[in-house]
Amino acid sequence: MTRQEITCHVDHTLLKADATWPQIRKLIDEAAADHTASICINSGFIAQAAGYIRENNLPVNICTVIGFPLGAMSTAAKVFEAKQAIADGAVEVDMVIAIGRLKNGEYDFVRDEIAAIKQAIGDNILKVIIETCLLTDAEKEKMCDLVCEAGADYIKTSTGFSTGGATFEDIELFVRCVKGRCKVKAAGGIHSVEDMERFLALGADRLGSSSALKLLNAQEIAKGEY
Repeated sequence: MTRQEITCHVDHTLLKADATWPQIRKLIDEAAADHTASICINSGFIAQAAGYIRENNLPVNICTVIGFPLGAMSTAAKVFEAKQAIADGAVEVDMVIAIGRLKNGEYDFVRDEIAAIKQAIGDNILKVIIETCLLTDAEKEKMCDLVCEAGADYIKTSTGFSTGGATFEDIELFVRCVKGRCKVKAAGGIHSVEDMERFLALGADRLGSSSALKLLNAQEIAKGEY
């Protein structure tokens, strides 16, 4: 795959607690240069990032995370956070499900919460993080149905802040179970260009990564192309 065939699927991500504005600005500049699908940042930087993007006429979409990284806050808090994110300039929202509610078998609650957030953000893209490393295969399969029934745009593997990230097996499971009803995002655990290529080949439409561009640069340097 070419560099652009990969980067157009990348959510170029910086979600560390100690992220600074200069680092966010660098993230935006890199995303603009490489035409990534979006930048993914914490909501406190959305308004500042949106202003910088407008001032410099940059082709960058802002994605943010809500209910992050645990998913254990109230639905009302998640809905408020999502609405504020869109008002500040985000066009994509990655939400974390109420994992404990899923494990309790409270499927209506989980579905209704996703639907409430999708309603709150309207036509903007909603990706639903289910934290696969904490779930059984049966729970993952159930979430494929709940995410699609709730009207979300993507099902996403991981926050990157728990005990594991995306696996090839989980992407295969997602693609098999969503049956084209929503798209798939692999996030966390992407360690090489080969990983990115394989996730895309398996059917992932987005890749969440803080290191994708660095990995591509390193590969090009090794080949004498950079």
